[in-house]
Amino acid sequence: MPKDSVETVKLFRQAAQQGLVDAQCALGSFFEFGTDGVAKDEVEAVKWYRKAADQNNAYAQSHLGNCYCNGHGVETNCSEAVKWYRKAAEQGEAEAQNSLGICFLKGYGIEKDMVEAAKWCRKAAEQGDQGGQFSLGVMYGNGKGVPLNYIQAYKWFNIAAANSAMFQKNAADARDALAQQMTSEQIAEAQRLERIK
Repeated sequence: MPKDSVETVKLFRQAAQQGLVDAQCALGSFFEFGTDGVAKDEVEAVKWYRKAADQNNAYAQSHLGNCYCNGHGVETNCSEAVKWYRKAAEQGEAEAQNSLGICFLKGYGIEKDMVEAAKWCRKAAEQGDQGGQFSLGVMYGNGKGVPLNYIQAYKWFNIAAANSAMFQKNAADARDALAQQMTSEQIAEAQRLERIK
């Protein structure tokens, strides 16, 4: 069949209106980012994410948190963002776990708590979330929420640099700056730990 984006969106909308959570999530994404057949509309994205989030969909909850955190389609409300991030994070959604960790780290919508920040960023990092990997590297490099540990910081920066175009330069730069303060034995240990992560 030839591609027909308008018809695709129409079918997703019909399914979403019948309460199908996956279709609601898809519509939320279509409207959040814009796609063939759908103009970007952040208010409409929030509407569909909320319907799916209310059905306990972790992906929608995480993206709804992003909308509240960044003021996309709704007024910025960090406390509301934290609420949705927590719901998604508790279901194991890695991106939400990192976002919740950052909220604890920065005190966005919640009281600062470095130990909680590290806990949530670690959960995300261990699932392969590049943002969580980078965040955990920063925490180990600064001794925030975890003991200062250059070997662990180097390991997580190296993993983030290898796994993510988005974090590659920042993670590689942080790793390389950290290497200036480390012995060759420490670097070798970090690389060994990275292989067995």
